[in-house]
Amino acid sequence: MHLRITNYSAKTSDVHRFDFEFAGALERDNEYSGLAVAPALYIAFAALKQAHPVPLTLALRRLAMKTHATGQSEHEFAAFIGIDWADTKHDICLQAAESSQREFTVLPHRPKDIDEWAGSLRRRFHGRQVAVCIETSRGALVYALQKHDFIVLFPINPATLAKYRQAFKPSRAKADPTDAQIALEILLGHRDKLKALQPQSPAVRELAMLLEERRQVVDDQRRIVNRLISNLKHYYPLAHDWFEDKGTILFCDFLTRWPTYKQLHQARRTTLEAFFRAHNCHHPKLIEERLAAVRNAAPLTEDPAIIRPKQLLVEGLVEQLRTTLKSIDRFDAAIVCLAPTLPDYELFHALPGAGPTLAPRLLVAFGEQRDRYASAAELQMYAGIAPVTESSGKQHWVHWRMQCPTFLRQTFVEWAALTIPRSFWAKAYYRQQRARGCAHQAAIRALAFKWVRILYRCWLNHTPYDESAYLNALKRRGSPLLATLAT
Repeated sequence: MHLRITNYSAKTSDVHRFDFEFAGALERDNEYSGLAVAPALYIAFAALKQAHPVPLTLALRRLAMKTHATGQSEHEFAAFIGIDWADTKHDICLQAAESSQREFTVLPHRPKDIDEWAGSLRRRFHGRQVAVCIETSRGALVYALQKHDFIVLFPINPATLAKYRQAFKPSRAKADPTDAQIALEILLGHRDKLKALQPQSPAVRELAMLLEERRQVVDDQRRIVNRLISNLKHYYPLAHDWFEDKGTILFCDFLTRWPTYKQLHQARRTTLEAFFRAHNCHHPKLIEERLAAVRNAAPLTEDPAIIRPKQLLVEGLVEQLRTTLKSIDRFDAAIVCLAPTLPDYELFHALPGAGPTLAPRLLVAFGEQRDRYASAAELQMYAGIAPVTESSGKQHWVHWRMQCPTFLRQTFVEWAALTIPRSFWAKAYYRQQRARGCAHQAAIRALAFKWVRILYRCWLNHTPYDESAYLNALKRRGSPLLATLAT
């Protein structure tokens, strides 16, 4: 399977680790989708199975879905445009449908100029649809062009354009107008391989953005906490040892009030007791242990050349952490307010282990467009749950799928792990995989692989998940998992 993505580099595989989608095309090429492809061994991170070629009917269905999605045939586009986008300006190559001449222009990255350019296209082609090929599916230019209903965007992978360029220019010469022309050539010659950008509803897109941005803020929190830990170990290890969870307001308030060991040692016993009780710490034994540690501990260093700079740095990091925690709370409130209003929320909220945290993420992972994925296998490959099979001559190997939206993969894997104590068959399946020699993470990914197939059917048919119905289905098929369930 080859994912057509954009702004992605194999050297920086975590560029979009917080996104549900690549910042590029959502088109997926199935490496098993040809009639001439022989069956290949397929490892679902657990057991060897036979993976058969995708039937031709699936390819036809996918093609029909693309045609229906755009609502236009190639002859109905009035013009085709390739864009090489940048921060300050965009190089454009345009070819009208009835002409072989190509026009080059440079568009400044200003909202007024973009709107005027789009308006000139509408007037020139009398409101007919225009196909635009661009190397991203999100970003300022995409958002600006999506305002115009006659523009149909076809995102492509920058690697696709780069390799196309290198195929005909071994010298690796590069220019922005040339890249815009190459984007146009890809659009004209390989549009059957591309997928038009179909945005979800505003509510789903808002929820997706809230979840993605929250994840980045959480990662900021983790970095700040790690820096705090590193610096406290240099001059104030007692504060590090006292608090197991350092991403809390309690930890921030403590360091704000007593940023050094000397200040903490001078504090009265009643002051410390009142502080902990004010922060909902009412365990007398824990409070007494902390007070005893203050009395018995010795400072790591008394060198002001070390303590003063570290104190100032810690105080600054504490303020950053406090702001980050408040930001996370605001994101959580917005997600809790928005997610229940979406039609499919109850379907995901009722899943075992989902709850208010993972239900919104699962909802966004599937989206609301039922024709988005032709099969559960397509979703498994896009999400990175299914591995990649490669064959060349006598060699055959299966490996981890590197190019995928890792936040989407994390969503399925994290949820699958939470279903183990909450689903009878999930727990049995996990034990079965461990008994076969799989490591914990491999067993979790194998479980996520099965859950995606089940949840895809529920989502496609608008049917809530029913544990008893699935167990009955296993019984009808004579699944070997039932033997594990019986033990």
